[in-house]
Amino acid sequence: MKIALAQLNPTVGDLEGNRKLVEEAADRARREGAELVVFPEMVLTGYPPMDLLERDGFVRDQLRELEALEPASKGIAIALGAVTEQDDAPSGRPGKLFNMGVLLKDGRRVHMQPKTLLPSYDVFDEKRYFAPAEKREVTSVGETVLGIATCEDSWSGRIPYELHPVEEMVDAGARLILNPSASPWHAGKATERREMLVDLATDQGVPIVFVNQVGGNDELIFDGGSFVTDENGRIHGMLPSFETGLSIVDLPDAGAGVPSADVVDMEVAAQLEAGLVLGIRDYFLKQKLPPGAVIGLSGGIDSAVTAHLAVEALGADRVLGIAMPGPFSSQHSVDDALALGEMLGIEVRKVDITPIYEAYRTIFEALFGKKDDYGLTQQNIQSRIRGAILMAASNQEGRLVLATGNKSELSVGYCTLYGDTVGGLCVLGDVYKGDVYAIARHANRERLHIPENTIEKPPSAELAPDQLDTDDLPDYDILDNLLSQVIEGELGRSGVIPPEGCPPELAERTIARLDRNEYKRRQSPLVLRTTPKAFGTGRRMPIVHRYTR
Repeated sequence: MKIALAQLNPTVGDLEGNRKLVEEAADRARREGAELVVFPEMVLTGYPPMDLLERDGFVRDQLRELEALEPASKGIAIALGAVTEQDDAPSGRPGKLFNMGVLLKDGRRVHMQPKTLLPSYDVFDEKRYFAPAEKREVTSVGETVLGIATCEDSWSGRIPYELHPVEEMVDAGARLILNPSASPWHAGKATERREMLVDLATDQGVPIVFVNQVGGNDELIFDGGSFVTDENGRIHGMLPSFETGLSIVDLPDAGAGVPSADVVDMEVAAQLEAGLVLGIRDYFLKQKLPPGAVIGLSGGIDSAVTAHLAVEALGADRVLGIAMPGPFSSQHSVDDALALGEMLGIEVRKVDITPIYEAYRTIFEALFGKKDDYGLTQQNIQSRIRGAILMAASNQEGRLVLATGNKSELSVGYCTLYGDTVGGLCVLGDVYKGDVYAIARHANRERLHIPENTIEKPPSAELAPDQLDTDDLPDYDILDNLLSQVIEGELGRSGVIPPEGCPPELAERTIARLDRNEYKRRQSPLVLRTTPKAFGTGRRMPIVHRYTR
């Protein structure tokens, strides 16, 4: 049987538009000789629709689009994910909906299999909305008996669930498993998924067709990377990561395929660049934000990498940089910001904030008495002046401010509320400082996009004379190590192993800062997710607590 894998980029809530994407792909697959085309999970609503599922009319409108899609299944069977209601329950009630795998054939619905395993960890909250399947059944296309195991239903081999939906379907006679998915990306996720599905296919002795959503929806980025694994663990019809696409695999005569061990994934820096570019592009495209972005350019690595990613996502003509030197800015930082603009081909406007800063100093004298140095107060006001200027550009020209803070700094509060945290999207907020440098070097692999001096010089906020980040923070390799143990590793202070060169008391202080600065992160812009534990919906820590272990 010829099976088409249709890797689409749906927009959450664009019910009619998403249905048209499915129709167009189904028509193409039919014309190319496919007998069955498989689409991602919940492709008509886009994933995740979150509380739109509880809005009156949303599910009913999506069901109308599903009905409108049925004629497209004449001449080709269509398997896709959709939301359906329980027959005996009112629409929109939490837990009274199904996350459904649907098979359309010959112009009608012929099979509906609810999702069984409803994830409620990390960014997932499906138990809030859906009821689980009570039984697992199979169906057929032609002579092929198949089961639809939606997304998490194929993860029971890796996560200790009591039920094993794929095994039940195979026991019921399935000789093929379809896995429509909306599996969010983080760096390394493609390898993890592929290994899991290959193990499942070889263990159960059936091919598995994995079709994943692609695109950005809020903080989540979906990488696609759809493929078929046969029962021998060989890979067929693999689609690219971070792009829409369609491929056709002929089963069981699919050819030799590729051993899963021979599949080479993108290196981490390339994944980060591609994923973040997609996340930025879709954030603008799906919200219809035509004027583009504005970024404060400090001459440092974070703003440079953010600008590079924005240009890759939107085009140079839609990115504005504003360089805002102050009383402690070095000439090389100004020069680096201007050089970056030339390399990227973006407009850069230069505004000296020193007169505004001096006006604040006068106000401080009236408020706090005359002092030579107001310490952190005068440091932070520089950042807040810059934030206000960026927001003025946003208001005047309709541009979205891209915040430039990285995960290392956000973790320990090395940022200023209402200053460098202003904006609509925090591009690097889930990227550790070491990986920011890796993206910069990757950006320069063919030609200079980022000045070498920006990469090589010691990082500094330049809010005080001769200031360096290491005046207040550990070296970034030590800081990133500690943070990843606590955030991604979910270790408490007693379980963290300080890396070489890090005294235990420094580790203690650093971890304490992570907890202490949760309030800042709650007020920061949306962070694009690139790790298994990003700041946002996937990490829900209390601001007020006293647990110190």
